[in-house]
Amino acid sequence: METVTGFARWYGRRVPGEDRPRYAPPDGRTAPRYSGIKTFARCPTPLDPEGVDVAVLGIPFDTATTNRPGARFGPEAVRSASIALRPYNSVQRAPVFGRLSVADFGDLQVTPGNAEKTVGQIAAQLEPIVRAGVRTLCLGGDHLVVLGELRAHAAVHGPVGLVLLDAHADVWDLYCGERYYHGSPFRRALEEGLVDPARSLLAGMRGPVYEASDLDVPGDFGFQVIRGEELVTLRPEEYAAQVRERVGEGPLFLSFDVDVLDPAFAPGTGTPEAGGLTTREALGYVRALRGLRFSGFDVVEVSPPYDGPGQPTAIAAANVAYELLTLDVLAHA
Repeated sequence: METVTGFARWYGRRVPGEDRPRYAPPDGRTAPRYSGIKTFARCPTPLDPEGVDVAVLGIPFDTATTNRPGARFGPEAVRSASIALRPYNSVQRAPVFGRLSVADFGDLQVTPGNAEKTVGQIAAQLEPIVRAGVRTLCLGGDHLVVLGELRAHAAVHGPVGLVLLDAHADVWDLYCGERYYHGSPFRRALEEGLVDPARSLLAGMRGPVYEASDLDVPGDFGFQVIRGEELVTLRPEEYAAQVRERVGEGPLFLSFDVDVLDPAFAPGTGTPEAGGLTTREALGYVRALRGLRFSGFDVVEVSPPYDGPGQPTAIAAANVAYELLTLDVLAHA
């Protein structure tokens, strides 16, 4: 019996007589955190979504980048960095893996070199998971992957309100004649009716643009925008108050692009922009969203080939993902 119980604890299945989530990491005090297969936070890998609260999925695709490639290796890097995560969030005073049933469903199938096909593949693979009532946390991959995610969530929940932290609004049209690239996902999402701009807030935008009118494009589509220069003047509570006022009631999706961080803190990304957030600031803005219910999350644009010694970008991304899981705990407490 002791052997069976130990086996159950290692793989995260519910132990008879114990009030534990069905899926959770093994105890890091008895199973070293550097051991085992590198899943997200060492969570188990079930075959179906039954008994899962949040499914973590990698999307190893970067064909849609316009500058530095490498985000196809992002899910692997974030998973490796996530081994240091512990069950209890000391800042939010919330149990995470002690409360949520979290499982890593591996990587979605993609088609390198074909962005439009890949978006369809992402949507087709995610939709059954969303229909099963599971929230999704996807690890990118370049930011185009969010279009497939939004298709899956909108198919189940209807148009979603979008909360975006990003250096770029990603609402451009064509790039070198291509409609599907990492600067266009939210424009394509609007065209497909996946996002409700009246319930969406984009924050962190900064950096040079091609012409002055580019700054007006997100607002012209109905999005509320907090540019990076304004965002850093807001306390996290002030930012969160604007988000809550904007999104109202209805389904929500949160997308976090690591290039919202300054390259000093996240050098490993495809389109770095100077003057961004510190890791501490970014975590503060995410934590301030406690109480909001999201049907899905993602963390995108981690490009390990450009990361620095110690992998600060991957570590930041893994910790943002952890805070997103904490938001899910707090929303369903």
